[in-house]
Amino acid sequence: MELAVKARIMDADKLRRALTRIAHEILERNRGTGNLVLIGIRRRGVPLAERLQKLIEEIEGVKVPLGILDITLYRDDLTTLSVQPVIHRTQIPFNISGKKVVLVDDVLFTGRTVRAALDALIDLGRPQNIQLAVIIDRGHRELPIRADYVGKNVPTSRKEEIAVQLEEIDGVDQVLIRELPQEADVSP
Repeated sequence: MELAVKARIMDADKLRRALTRIAHEILERNRGTGNLVLIGIRRRGVPLAERLQKLIEEIEGVKVPLGILDITLYRDDLTTLSVQPVIHRTQIPFNISGKKVVLVDDVLFTGRTVRAALDALIDLGRPQNIQLAVIIDRGHRELPIRADYVGKNVPTSRKEEIAVQLEEIDGVDQVLIRELPQEADVSP
């Protein structure tokens, strides 16, 4: 079922500018690229992390290591996803112990995805610190989690959905607010 588009809050240019700003903020906060790694949360966090990696390389001339994190088995709603959830590989070809890890995702909502990602990362090693970069922070937190880098804060109702669409996956760069059907219950 196609959801009704309520508003287009970012186009390709706004998304590019937000990522460029985030890349600069990451470099400023971490005083460059020393000991810095990027890890994208599957699915849309991966192309966003790849774009940040490219922007940081353009700015600093250094290609920071990039990893891909699959959190499927760490989700607290695993039994409600499907009978046979699809598991993808985590691909982090470097040791994260002692590193400054920037975790990248598209939307920060309840905080449960980030909690699962933190659990998965801690199983892989003990980073110096973990920072969070998201394109959209839409509020409605259920856990005490906040993003260090935010493209845009978008207050939403629970009757709305944020759709981050990326060229690499969806064929277009944009962020939409869509209206959920009246009978939809978005409570976890």
